Amino acid sequence: MLRFLVLTSLAALALADRVPEPRYIEDSLERVVGGDVAQPNSWPWQISLQYKSGSSYRHTCGGTLIAKDWVMTAAHCVDRSRTWRVVIGEHDLNSNSGREQIMTVKTVHIHQLWDTYNVANGFDIALMHLTSEATLNAYAQLGSLPPNGQILPHNNLCYITGWGLTSTGGSISSQLKQAYLPMVDHKTCTALAGGAAPFPTPWCVVVVEQRADATVTLAAL
Repeated sequence: MLRFLVLTSLAALALADRVPEPRYIEDSLERVVGGDVAQPNSWPWQISLQYKSGSSYRHTCGGTLIAKDWVMTAAHCVDRSRTWRVVIGEHDLNSNSGREQIMTVKTVHIHQLWDTYNVANGFDIALMHLTSEATLNAYAQLGSLPPNGQILPHNNLCYITGWGLTSTGGSISSQLKQAYLPMVDHKTCTALAGGAAPFPTPWCVVVVEQRADATVTLAAL
């Protein structure tokens, strides 16, 4: 059985061909849920996107710092009207290390083809313009995006990072985690989708989930 989803951690793909050597054993990872705790601040372009809830803020998604005052994230994370803030240099959501920079958001720009009610259409991407510029240092750096139009090769080294679920149906991790995902070419992606490409987007990764139904998950970005 094939199950399709839109992979939302754009921080991983943005740096797919310029990442450090693996620090952990990849074959211990069975799916996107889980992964390994990353070394603190080893992904300095990773941000925590948070929304205001009462008198406090709650983490909801990750993202990538692509310019001193611009963040790239997933459209589905920001397609509701909320008061947002971005935390740069974050590692543990429950602990303040003193390295964090907290930035408010001026405007949100969602891809014009994103459809909240048709996630399978893809284009799950948004840009957030910050009200001020981040200070770049060892804990806050810009992500290196692939050139416009570049299609990453089959089996290209790619990581997904974020504060995702620690287990299926579980709670989110308080510490930043990372997981390795293989990039697959369009031909392979189409074959796994039963002969029809699942999304009109150029990048596809495969996550094999060790479940009774032998599910293969395709994620298009």
